[in-house]
Amino acid sequence: MKIAVIIVRVLMGLLFLFASSAYFFNLIPVPPMTGPIKTFNEGLDAAGYFMPLLKTTELLCGLAFVFGRFVALACVVIAPVIVNIFCVHLFMDRGGLPIPIALIAGNIFLAYAHWDKYRPLLAAK
Repeated sequence: MKIAVIIVRVLMGLLFLFASSAYFFNLIPVPPMTGPIKTFNEGLDAAGYFMPLLKTTELLCGLAFVFGRFVALACVVIAPVIVNIFCVHLFMDRGGLPIPIALIAGNIFLAYAHWDKYRPLLAAK
């Protein structure tokens, strides 16, 4: 189980590190988009602050996953991002759906592996 946790968290961390560094350093050109996904991305870009905030969050969580520090916190912080990635692919661009499904599974697996850290937060008083 310990080796599986390390493999999953490092793979997720590398994916988020690559996605954030590709954005900040313009490593990959943005493919042409049409329809609702184009409107959605234009709206995110129009906000000005959102994409840098999102990619900074991905960068910090990716670093936490790769180095194995604050993994339980990174799982909580990155969860809404993963859900949004899943919903975008589910409703607007089904071609990339396997990656968000793998991210959801990986995040649930890591949360389960670190469940002892969440137990005090969820205890009824």
